[in-house]
Amino acid sequence: MNVQMNYNEYGEYYKTYIELVQTDSLLDELNSSASDLCILLIDLSVKQSEYRYAPGKWTIKELVQHLIDTEKIFIYRALRFVRNDSQELLGYDHDEYVEQSKVNNRSIRNLLEELQLQRKLTIQFFKHLDQDDLTKCGKANGYNLSVRAIGYIQIGHILHHTRIIQERYL
Repeated sequence: MNVQMNYNEYGEYYKTYIELVQTDSLLDELNSSASDLCILLIDLSVKQSEYRYAPGKWTIKELVQHLIDTEKIFIYRALRFVRNDSQELLGYDHDEYVEQSKVNNRSIRNLLEELQLQRKLTIQFFKHLDQDDLTKCGKANGYNLSVRAIGYIQIGHILHHTRIIQERYL
């Protein structure tokens, strides 16, 4: 079963992420998707966590930092939408964010701790929203997004990158 959501709640760009989510249980999936990734990566060696499967591709550490940054940005977007902020929000260059992060100076454990903490904050945010809040929409990076879609995008985003890690890194 895939998530049942109106197409006007998200743009075509996000469809891939939303289609990866197999349940409508937003809070349960927010919790399990991050936990599963952390379990997969927690025991990586430094060499494994800094591996690139091809020139110009991110290391696993950089990929985890990307997940953290994206989660923060999307929760900020959701907060603005819930508060009825009608300004269109700008996008961001995820490659530039990773490049500026100096993430390879950090341990994989430290990054995973931050990812888990950020996900707990995300869950706390969504836990207290009612149906009216979840269906509020705004515009970010040229796309209409509902708050609910943002939650499912966060889940699908981690699932997408977990699959890439399993197929290309480990």
